[in-house]
Amino acid sequence: MRRCVPVVEEAAERTKLWWGAALVMAAWGGTRGKRAALAGLTAMAVSETLSNAVAKPLWGRRRPPKELIPHDDVEDRPDSSSFPSGHTAAACGFTGAVAVVWPAAGTVCALPAAVVAVQRVHSGAHYPSDVAAGAAIGAASVWAVRRLPALLHRVIS
Repeated sequence: MRRCVPVVEEAAERTKLWWGAALVMAAWGGTRGKRAALAGLTAMAVSETLSNAVAKPLWGRRRPPKELIPHDDVEDRPDSSSFPSGHTAAACGFTGAVAVVWPAAGTVCALPAAVVAVQRVHSGAHYPSDVAAGAAIGAASVWAVRRLPALLHRVIS
């Protein structure tokens, strides 16, 4: 775990991992891949907005104290609120939306999404409850993205 943490942390920064996955799906997945990529990116955007622009400002939770982290790699942590985990929200939102459109691709995305969630706690950036809240926001974003076209259709009609 200690060896893969820096790799996962770097890939998850600024959602590079999910943009890369969307690019691969769109380039080689045909129409289904393009739909899955669009759904994933849309849910990721909703997740990030809800977690970073809505929820984080409401809760000023401090990051876990260094004394609780069982290793010394805790110097490079964000200054923003710990609650909820935006990385986890983005990972779960992207993965869940992709899985709805293309289950096989969603299954492939599930492993790195889980590693991102575990890494956020392991790195000392978040408490487990921050990660759980991020996952819930990601799931809610998938639901919203799936329902949005029907809701807009009703409003416009």
